[in-house]
Amino acid sequence: MIELDSTSAIHALHRLALDHPSIGESVPGATTLYVSAGVPNLSTDGLVDLLVALTDEAAPHDGVRTEPSTHVVDVVYDGADLADVAAITGLDVDEVIRRHTAPTYVVAFLGFSRGFPYLAGLDPAIVVPRLASPRTSVPAGSVAMGAGYTGIYPASSPGGWRLLGHTSAQFFDEHSDPPSSLQPGDRVTFRGV
Repeated sequence: MIELDSTSAIHALHRLALDHPSIGESVPGATTLYVSAGVPNLSTDGLVDLLVALTDEAAPHDGVRTEPSTHVVDVVYDGADLADVAAITGLDVDEVIRRHTAPTYVVAFLGFSRGFPYLAGLDPAIVVPRLASPRTSVPAGSVAMGAGYTGIYPASSPGGWRLLGHTSAQFFDEHSDPPSSLQPGDRVTFRGV
């Protein structure tokens, strides 16, 4: 496990780790990256040395070899919590939608459930607490926000985030490689339809 001081540094190192034959698995978090050896004879010290070298290679002055993808996601803003978000923030529903669609988000990391993207960049004016009691089932494609992030539920699952709307776009297919088409570092914008 390596810890760096920014999500962008983690994304750069993650992209380099994915391409390195001596690294087996690379799993980014907000400011951490878990890696495992991809070859049986790589010692812990050897893995640490490799990560240090890759960290130097991932430094901003060297650039990033693989550019992140950009995704535009069409959203029907009809979520069960949209009016509550407006009431909590003191904004009207149209302004909440405008503020949700204005930023370009960055996929900070995937987690919670397979393919669930934590998208950083939410306008602070619409950050509200999670639900006091999570729902037992949130439909796949739900666009929601919680914990200062926004995200898209890739499959039906329990969840405590505020539902803003839904999309018909699908970003997770367990038979694809990689299974999630949204990867850490990718950019996402929402468009109301």
